[in-house]
Amino acid sequence: MSDTEWIKVAELDELLDGRVKTVVAGHRSLALSRVGDKYGALDNRCPHQYGPLGEGSIENGWLRCPWHGYDFDPLTGQPPPPFDDAPPCFKTEVRDDGVYVELPPEPAKHRTVSDVLVETMLAWGVDTVFGMVGHSNLGFADAMRKAEAEGKLRFFGIRHEGAAAFAATAYGKLTGELAGCFGIAGPGSTNLLTGLYDAKLDRAPVLAISGQVPSKVVSRGAFQDLDLAAAFSDVSVYSSTVGANSDPAELMNLACKNALVQREVSHLILPDEVQVQPAQDVGAGGPTGRVSNMSVAPPAESLNEAVAKIKNAKRPIIILGAGSRFCRQPVIELAEHIGAPVATTFKAKGLIPDSHSLGCGVLGRSGTPIASWFMNESDLVITFGASFSQHTGIAPYKPIVQVDFDPMAIGRFHSVDVSVLGEVGVTAELMKQQVEKGASDKQRASIEEEVASRWAIWREEKTSRLRDDRGKGIASATLFDVLTKAVDKDAVLCVDVGNNTYSFGRYFEVENQTVLMSGYLGSIGFGFPAAMGSWAYETSSKGSGRQVVSISGDGGFGQYAMELTTAVKYEMNITHILLNNNELGKITKEQRAAELDVFHTSLHNPNFAEFANLCGAKGQRVENVKDLAPAISEALAHKGVSLVEIVADAQLI
Repeated sequence: MSDTEWIKVAELDELLDGRVKTVVAGHRSLALSRVGDKYGALDNRCPHQYGPLGEGSIENGWLRCPWHGYDFDPLTGQPPPPFDDAPPCFKTEVRDDGVYVELPPEPAKHRTVSDVLVETMLAWGVDTVFGMVGHSNLGFADAMRKAEAEGKLRFFGIRHEGAAAFAATAYGKLTGELAGCFGIAGPGSTNLLTGLYDAKLDRAPVLAISGQVPSKVVSRGAFQDLDLAAAFSDVSVYSSTVGANSDPAELMNLACKNALVQREVSHLILPDEVQVQPAQDVGAGGPTGRVSNMSVAPPAESLNEAVAKIKNAKRPIIILGAGSRFCRQPVIELAEHIGAPVATTFKAKGLIPDSHSLGCGVLGRSGTPIASWFMNESDLVITFGASFSQHTGIAPYKPIVQVDFDPMAIGRFHSVDVSVLGEVGVTAELMKQQVEKGASDKQRASIEEEVASRWAIWREEKTSRLRDDRGKGIASATLFDVLTKAVDKDAVLCVDVGNNTYSFGRYFEVENQTVLMSGYLGSIGFGFPAAMGSWAYETSSKGSGRQVVSISGDGGFGQYAMELTTAVKYEMNITHILLNNNELGKITKEQRAAELDVFHTSLHNPNFAEFANLCGAKGQRVENVKDLAPAISEALAHKGVSLVEIVADAQLI
């Protein structure tokens, strides 16, 4: 009994005489040729450069390879004498219902290097990957396909690798956990870099995977041959090439560990041929015994010095930075204990509700006058996980106690009075314990009354701005007043870059929402891809299904507008709020502030609502204030991708 199988590959008369085409039988790709009434079936790969013979042509009785012009007999595969390097040829048979090819059983699949890499990646919790499959990463893609089929991994195919990197970065910012981004050699990998630099500067863990050209042609000028190790050397804290004799599990262990422990980017380069090499006896790696508890207490000396400063202060203020995202509650409890108002940096917006009796909103350029007031009135600044960039508004001339887990963050821009190296939550709890006698009820009530008074002044100002109308679009104060009331109190909000973001920081009042942004890099285009990354987490087994909303200007959305089709494809429940003023409004503002003429900041835009509808999303366009609240409510209620395009006044920000 034969082990071969006859498989139908074409209909009768599907192929004209003298033509060749590619057909697929199971996992095999064949070049099917017709010469008169006879058919030939060859392996579709030319034995020289592996060119697709099915895309060639039959000339003077010879099947010519489309890549380098080598000839083969279309029926037998034999080359002209004296050559004998023929591709495999298979028997054909014409039956009443079509053309059949006799094929041997497909070879058993072996466990590959890519399988080991994916198994190890999954063990570290990396079960979400964004990227684009291409010719130099097919082996790793197939390993991910098998994991996805087993329900262990989700892969999201994007339209641009930059969006993949931003999505993975947002996942890390939201959770402190790892997601992956994935590209081919050359441009696929270089497209990842902007999003990865955002992760690097904002200390978000990300795993980047690059396909690479075959090892034997690296550095020889091959197609898409770039020195990826050099290209990623600055953006990644760890980068390694998986070679033929490497330990793939250990390299993935190191990549995941470095990304998680150092909160930065790790990168692996996978040469094309290595991805599919057998790895039968290689065990997968994992985090067991490789990482320790990061809740490190500070040295007693610096803690005692900080506590002494706090005890002697009459008007301390606490600044919550983004480094406090996953350990904010002990800091808030310390503030309540000592009766200190709490402001946040812009990146940390939302870490304390604006409705909290000690919450002062955002400090700095995108902030509230409440936070600025208490900074100016303070006699001690206590910062937790704050970076002291020029945007924060932390006064360097004030006495400062700085708490951070990263020794390089301490005194980064200028000296501080007391530096405390330790995990933020642990340190705040110890401070609370050692400041035994906190603020009296009377002292705290006085501060709370002052906070409430400053909020009342600012809210009165905001209310007056709701009436601003120059007849050229909707004011930002109006939009964010509506949005504050409409979104869920625990939503994930992904904001972009530009005037829209500054206005969000100033006008939107947070409760328990999580706010994500491109902080130090300040990269335009972050908002919508970040929402895709956030949605991926919230709909996973680890997430809680929170509402996801992204906000951008027309300039930012235009960077990755086609990712709207990605979101539609994967049925992502994302609402995007788009402020359209037909210009790069922030740049126009900066040119005018510098007393320069406005130069090429105008934009030519489509009707974004109609564009969204064409992409399969729900699009609405709002030109009148009376339509704003109903449109946003309808978009938030929509189960799927929705976009609200708001015609905005570029001057009313």
